[in-house]
Amino acid sequence: MKDLGRVHVEAFLEMMSAERGAASNTLVSYEHDLDDLHSFLNGRSVRLTEASSADLAAYLSSLGAQGFKPSSQARRLASMRQFYKFLYAEGLRTDDPTGILDAPKKGRPLPKTMGLDEVGRLLEQAESEAHDPAPGQLQRLRMLVLLELLYATGMRVSELVSLPARVLGQDGRFLMIRGKGNKERLVPLSQSAIAALKYYGPMLAAETAASAHPQESPWLFPANSKEGYLPRQVFARDLKNLAIRAGLTPSMISPHVMRHAFASHLLANGADLRVVQELLGHSDISTTQIYTHVLEERLQQLVQTHHPLAKQAKKQE
Repeated sequence: MKDLGRVHVEAFLEMMSAERGAASNTLVSYEHDLDDLHSFLNGRSVRLTEASSADLAAYLSSLGAQGFKPSSQARRLASMRQFYKFLYAEGLRTDDPTGILDAPKKGRPLPKTMGLDEVGRLLEQAESEAHDPAPGQLQRLRMLVLLELLYATGMRVSELVSLPARVLGQDGRFLMIRGKGNKERLVPLSQSAIAALKYYGPMLAAETAASAHPQESPWLFPANSKEGYLPRQVFARDLKNLAIRAGLTPSMISPHVMRHAFASHLLANGADLRVVQELLGHSDISTTQIYTHVLEERLQQLVQTHHPLAKQAKKQE
């Protein structure tokens, strides 16, 4: 004789197939998830159709104890929600026990970043190549300027490649960036970024003048593209090639990782989170808070270095 719980699972799967048009892979997933729940509840002498919210919460906790990722737990909960809503709609239950269950928090992954040594190696490689007078020097110099600006300001790659040529005429240590939502923000430039720009400007002008059809571009990094400036995909590709030449792992390096490095290194050296938010162009501080792990590490180091009890413990070691 078939288990009653299993009969209801089969009825649920038939409904999902016939009425909702669920794909076969989806149905297999539902079946697997509900069979696993059924087995767990049998171990607690609880019928699948009579499980309480506490029983289902215990099941989710057991998944966590077994090492299931929050995303996997969330998928199981989604299967349970669909099943118990079905039982409620069919009049087989007078309540939905999943209604008060919270999805497990997935946790925001820490952003990839680069260490100071890696950034240094990348910039050193770009600088050595930029000063090589062999053909193609302007493109190599362009890469140096791109990297210096990116690491000095933490710009988004789309903001970087579309900088206007009038940047070359600026005489100061600050750069006005037009970001998301057409919002403008002021960011400081490093001395090395200013120096790279001063070196780049005359060489760009000279190459433009020497071309077959000299025409001044409104962009700092002109290119034969639909937009008229360097495509971000081309910059990302060239950056990975530079990383290889610098002896770094290319899969770990991208323009966005450089942006993360800018923020992480500022915070690690004492910058305020609100200042970093402003420099990155984040409209909400919660977006910038992905870097709080850097702040936590710095606070721990401060306590270990300056707290009298920590000093005392070191003396006793």
